Amino acid sequence: MTHRLIPLLALMLALPARGIDPAMQGKAAGPEFPAELEWLNTDKPLKLADFRGKFVLLDFWTYCCINCIHVIPDLHKLEEKYPNELVVIGVHSAKFTTEQESSNIREAILRYEITHPVINDKSFDVWNAYDAKGWPTFVLIDPEGKILRKKSGEGIFAQWDPVIGDLIKAWDAEKKIDRRPMKFALEKDKAPKSLLAFPGKIAASGKWLAISDSNHNRILILDAASGKVEFTIGEGSKGLVDGSFSEAKFHQPQGVAFDPAGEKLYVADTENHAVREVDLVKKVVRTLAGSGKQATRTNVPGVGRDVALASPWDLLVHKDHLYVAMAGPHQIWRIELGTGAAEPFAGSSRENLKDGPLADAQLAQPSGIVKDPAGTTLYFADSEISAIRTADLDPKGQVKTLIGKGLFDFGDKDGPFADALLQHPLGVLFYEGDLLIADTYNNKVKRLDLKNKTISTLIGTGKGGYKDGPADQAMLNEPNGLALAGGKLYVADTNNHAIRVYDFASKNVSTLKITGLETMTKATHKTLSGPVTTLPAQRVAAGDAEIVIDVALPKGHKLNGDAPLYVGLSTPHAEIVSIPADAADRNIKDATLPIRTKVKLVAGATTLNVDLVVYYCEAGENEGLCLVKPLRLEVPLEVVAGAGEKVVTVKAEVK
Repeated sequence: MTHRLIPLLALMLALPARGIDPAMQGKAAGPEFPAELEWLNTDKPLKLADFRGKFVLLDFWTYCCINCIHVIPDLHKLEEKYPNELVVIGVHSAKFTTEQESSNIREAILRYEITHPVINDKSFDVWNAYDAKGWPTFVLIDPEGKILRKKSGEGIFAQWDPVIGDLIKAWDAEKKIDRRPMKFALEKDKAPKSLLAFPGKIAASGKWLAISDSNHNRILILDAASGKVEFTIGEGSKGLVDGSFSEAKFHQPQGVAFDPAGEKLYVADTENHAVREVDLVKKVVRTLAGSGKQATRTNVPGVGRDVALASPWDLLVHKDHLYVAMAGPHQIWRIELGTGAAEPFAGSSRENLKDGPLADAQLAQPSGIVKDPAGTTLYFADSEISAIRTADLDPKGQVKTLIGKGLFDFGDKDGPFADALLQHPLGVLFYEGDLLIADTYNNKVKRLDLKNKTISTLIGTGKGGYKDGPADQAMLNEPNGLALAGGKLYVADTNNHAIRVYDFASKNVSTLKITGLETMTKATHKTLSGPVTTLPAQRVAAGDAEIVIDVALPKGHKLNGDAPLYVGLSTPHAEIVSIPADAADRNIKDATLPIRTKVKLVAGATTLNVDLVVYYCEAGENEGLCLVKPLRLEVPLEVVAGAGEKVVTVKAEVK
């Protein structure tokens, strides 16, 4: 019988092997990540081999790029849909010099709430290895580390979702998907929170300041002189919801602009791709324009909720219209206040620097806008070309460039307009006939002398940081919005999470101390996020006892007397640790350390859970810079009968 098996065996060997369709497999191995590169959003460098059994999507981005910002929600959707089959790796290949610094990339990760590992590819090593051509570019790698596909541009969820879904099915059939979860040490779990979170723009009307508290998804109205918060607009979570101040929802708003009477405030609700109207008298919010979804076509006008916008970044009220620096399509738009009718006003939607008639001119991510005192000309910061430009308000007018040379021409150079260089400016404001500029990536505020056509530095050393004092020694960190109130200049110092104040008379910079604001008025251990720190186990005696909580603050800091210290106490065994109801969940005003709580203990073993929300500020001259740190602690307890220690000591540390 053996001789009969030989032809059958030969036939079987001649048949093609079953397996994954070659079209669903990569051909060339993905180049390994260079060992010397710095990683963020993870506690160690990673290699492609670490992701065997998973699909890897490389996202080549730079944090200034509006197109890169637009794809972040799509990346979140892909990560949520395929949590154990797909890993996204951000490859940050910087366009601007400032973007090469890991500390600034870290701030961008926090600002855009990125939850995957990111490589600082400042020398374009990974970019060149994978032959990326522009921002954003995506490269998909299969579970064996081979390159499958490459694509550039926006709209990636619709493009990649069906592809990844089919690929997972094919590889799953061959049992080649490793679904073991991967966890990364995220920057958000290391960073303290702040009373403000990446404030973007700022506007003034009379004594009031309006601040877009962008990453808290709300607008603050406060008294400029005292810093006291008068209104909080928005309940804090992301969304597009109209209604009362406490019901309304925003999503990372930027530009704010008062109407001339100071009774209405207009908001560029950037991540909602909408423009909102806030009635400060009736205390309600409504959507003036924008469907809530990013426009996928350019130059399409519309009315109210039916028009699609794309990343409105700053606003200006002029007569019966609202002019919008529309960063997404690289245009200035105009919205009629009465009807919500919206249409392009300047810019063809092609990204570049080209002057000429309004409709034909080319802009590049306009992000700040203001009008001249005469009301004849718009001035705007065209950030991606590091330019300051003008647009005539006459519909038959022109776009002209004051400072700026092109998409890759930037620097930090004062002097005549013809020679001057800026780096990604975001804010503009008129003052005594001159134009003030937030030269964002140079960490400066500059003054443009429009008469003599020269530019000079008003505030900042050029190095990103935080320091009050004389303007030429003060330090900012990516300033954005500018406003004038009470003869002083207010600066939204975005990466410092602060509002800075420049006094024209003394030429000194200080930090506005904001009062009456609590970012977390009530919290429990169920709502706090981040890692839990387990403290050393303690052995204590049964009976009447005391929990003593002390908090070590960073050197040079103190508790914020204007905000409460939150303390939450709980245990899975209430029969062992009896915590008084009024001590289990409380905000302590004017807290002094340590905090003491009386409890009753019964013999047994359990864990004491301690949740803290610590509000603290820099002591001394910089006390306006205030932060928030949630802490989650657990203390293993052994309660024994008889004499012994009757104090549970909890020592927390804010780092």
